[in-house]
Amino acid sequence: MKLLSVIVPCYNEEENIVDFYDELMKQDAYFRKEEVALELIYVDDGSSDATAARVRELHGRDERVHLISFSRNFGKEAAIYAGLEASHGELTALLDCDLQDPPSLLPEMYEAITREGYDSVATRRVTRKGEPPIRSFFARRFYHLINRMSDTEIVDGARDYRMMTRRFVDAILSLSEINRFSKGIFSWVGFETKWLEYENVERKKGETKWSFWKLFRYAIEGIIGFSTAPLAFASFLGVLFCVLAVILIIVTIIRKLLFGDPTSGWPSLVCIISLISGVQLFCLGIVGQYLAKTYMEVKRRPIYLVKEEI
Repeated sequence: MKLLSVIVPCYNEEENIVDFYDELMKQDAYFRKEEVALELIYVDDGSSDATAARVRELHGRDERVHLISFSRNFGKEAAIYAGLEASHGELTALLDCDLQDPPSLLPEMYEAITREGYDSVATRRVTRKGEPPIRSFFARRFYHLINRMSDTEIVDGARDYRMMTRRFVDAILSLSEINRFSKGIFSWVGFETKWLEYENVERKKGETKWSFWKLFRYAIEGIIGFSTAPLAFASFLGVLFCVLAVILIIVTIIRKLLFGDPTSGWPSLVCIISLISGVQLFCLGIVGQYLAKTYMEVKRRPIYLVKEEI
């Protein structure tokens, strides 16, 4: 039989562990008919609740359930990487524990890979029902911005939910960078990918762990990881202000020679100095972000540390 590894990153999801398992098992009959065995890998990302305990209880009922528990919270990207490293299947599926990624799509994904020859089947939301309007607005602006800045296309509304072949997974694992942005990595490795669209599903229980600030930082991670456009923008601003400075110097000299106009207007001078200083600090911040990411990569710390594994 073939093996399908199902990776489920979890962070404080004790209320959804069993519900997710029950929903996934509704697809078990289909995969048995296709002669596909399932292994379920829960990756506990340093949860402070009873997430790991719920998974242990499930393992007692079903030996196909596995647990990887981190020593602390390393973030979803680390949990995804750990799950991919632990997977053994010819096929691997990745989906969230909150049931916003419907397990009912797994059979359609499997058929697209086995019968249509795709290496990956990914999903995207066509609606953002139930999401705050301001969050939806900034999410759409992010996708528009990053696709303008980067050569790697990232589909608007793309989820981490997807099914992959072994060679696709191996390609992902070959990119062992510390600063990870999986949506970009999935696109960067290439291969044939089919997109499935579905309407947004609200989480069944609990609250999202993604605050606006965390999403903003994640967006910055994606832009820095897959585009050098901000550095080019900083260089452009530097050249622009140098040109403006030369023009202003020439204008000042001409006014002095032709009209004898004394140098005056210190308030406007202060404003100009403040503006230019702000632009300099902004550009320095852009360079600092890239330098910080480089610093983290050079140290080569592990992406995650495991406290417990079943």
